[in-house]
Amino acid sequence: MSMKNLIVIFGCFFMLLFTTSCRKKTINLGKEISFESEENVSYGKDSEQKMDLYIPKNSLNSKPDVFIIIHGGGWRGGEKSHLSFFTLSMMQKFPNHIFANIDYRLASTSRFAIPNQTEDINNTMLYLEKTLQYKPKFILLGNSAGGHLSMLYAYKFDQARKVKAVINIVGPSDLSDPNFKKYTDYSFVEKHLIDPKSLSSDVSMMNFASPTHSINSTSAPTLSYYGNNDQIIPLSQKQILDSLLNKNKVVNESFEFNGGHLDWDKKNNASFLMNKIDAFLKKIDKK
Repeated sequence: MSMKNLIVIFGCFFMLLFTTSCRKKTINLGKEISFESEENVSYGKDSEQKMDLYIPKNSLNSKPDVFIIIHGGGWRGGEKSHLSFFTLSMMQKFPNHIFANIDYRLASTSRFAIPNQTEDINNTMLYLEKTLQYKPKFILLGNSAGGHLSMLYAYKFDQARKVKAVINIVGPSDLSDPNFKKYTDYSFVEKHLIDPKSLSSDVSMMNFASPTHSINSTSAPTLSYYGNNDQIIPLSQKQILDSLLNKNKVVNESFEFNGGHLDWDKKNNASFLMNKIDAFLKKIDKK
């Protein structure tokens, strides 16, 4: 299917969001690819704990793996609709997978990001396990703050090893990196990212919240994607992450794209990424 046709499909789908909220319908993406969709499904009691859920109608696998799509926005902004088009593109590329594009509880000056947001990833998993009536493997895919949350949950909080792989797109991996401290909103990160009650006395806030500080030999396989002209997430974040994953012999790959922080989903960059995700997951499956 051409990108033009996909855009038309997305446009029609987007209009339906306003008229068929939380009702099941079928999305056809051509070549016998179709999904049953349900928007704004509540996976918790908070109004922000919502997901758009897409289940393949003709999957070759009776118990498909699940992509959990986690948006960016500096931990205190953004919404799942920002990744709706990318999710549809992924659905066309991976027609045998389930997709959950999630919102999560946003941080503010009166509400910390963590542990709320990592708990919301876990809440999503628990809801899906109950709904699907089996325990799938999960692939966490996030951009920017969503990339950070994907890595942090998988490396630090996934005690049950439910995460099959992490797809980290321009996510900060080491919050204590001097280059990342140039981030214009770093003061918010220092003051409102972590609930101090979550910390033990021997762990600093930045170390607790940095995915790289939780990497070990059993960490989830990780594919990363960083921009070579990103003014928000410096390439040093990729280098630190790559080094620690390699040191711990974790299966990993990383790539750079031409452009800044928001350019990863431009047509050519997104197509390149999806092809690399496909190859990476096939490599994991062979192990």
